[in-house]
Amino acid sequence: MQIFKRKDPGNSAPTSAGAPNPNAPTPMVTGQSPSLAASLAQPTIRERYEFREVLGTGAFSKVFSAECRFEPGTMVAIKCIDKKALKGKEESLENEIKVLRKLRHPNIVQLFDTYDEKAYVYLVMELVTGGELFDRIVAKGSYTERDASNLIRQVMEAVAFMHRNGVVHRDLKPENLLYYNQDEDSKIMISDFGLSKTEESGIMATACGTPGYVAPEVLQQKPYGKAVDVWSIGVIAYILLCGYPPFYDENDANLFAQIIKGEYEFDSPYWDEISDSAKDFISHLMCCNPEMRYSCERALQHPWISGNTARTKDIHGSVATHLRKSLLAKRNWRKAYNAAAAIRQLQLLRISSARISHSTQQSNSNNSQPTAMNIA
Repeated sequence: MQIFKRKDPGNSAPTSAGAPNPNAPTPMVTGQSPSLAASLAQPTIRERYEFREVLGTGAFSKVFSAECRFEPGTMVAIKCIDKKALKGKEESLENEIKVLRKLRHPNIVQLFDTYDEKAYVYLVMELVTGGELFDRIVAKGSYTERDASNLIRQVMEAVAFMHRNGVVHRDLKPENLLYYNQDEDSKIMISDFGLSKTEESGIMATACGTPGYVAPEVLQQKPYGKAVDVWSIGVIAYILLCGYPPFYDENDANLFAQIIKGEYEFDSPYWDEISDSAKDFISHLMCCNPEMRYSCERALQHPWISGNTARTKDIHGSVATHLRKSLLAKRNWRKAYNAAAAIRQLQLLRISSARISHSTQQSNSNNSQPTAMNIA
């Protein structure tokens, strides 16, 4: 099964500092003809890289840290995708590779190379070691509204770049925002483009994303575009300033109803010390009408991002307390579903509701007592 062809080394994109050089020569064996040497000069993934520790495990893949054998000291992350587990989802992987090859930005995790071998597909990627966004904030000694503004600016700049290049991420969430390294002033990186889509691939209407961060138009199963990413950034910005999500309910139908109606509050006392500018910024990102919602470019011009309206008062205590509770809940109770599955559940609830309503109306009409019942 051929998922994709390896890039012609002659057409490889320029590598960034510290990136492995895919054109690094393999020593020619004495006595070989140049043509034969060229055919033998493409090492396997294991010949080029020494695999180290497991960084993460997913449903179809594992991610390892690895060192380039030909360039000692050059470290990468290698995503190993099981072809058997991938069967039927090859198009999704091809799309992810296509998107990653298209994007070169300092706040987007880079794809350096791809290998298609007998049992696995390998993606050689930029190694990021600073950890997840929320974990890092909890561990900080201090944290301000201005820190949050700087984080959101970096994310917004990267997403604006994606949008200019016709790419929609479709699954922006804190788990996909990683610090590049352990330095105090480390930049933030966007990762995981498994659900991303290019505009050239046609109208987007597929329900996907993560409940809690997904935009209203996705839940309403309407055609959508770049604005869904802006909504997700708005949700992340909200959490960065208070430590808890704007929408929450253990019942999926209630959660989605909140999102579709845009029902969220800047609750006292947790938002009392947050600037009006921050609240205004979030309100323009989490606008239910995608036509009225800010674009990334416009959001970057907002005073909370480009000016000095973000306050410098330490809000770490309150934010970290709520984040700890959220992180603990997430780790003790991992919901194994995505937005598509959750929407199917919501549809079943609506169908069940409609049947109950119809049955109730028939029963009541027989008793001359018209009653409507609606659960949605």
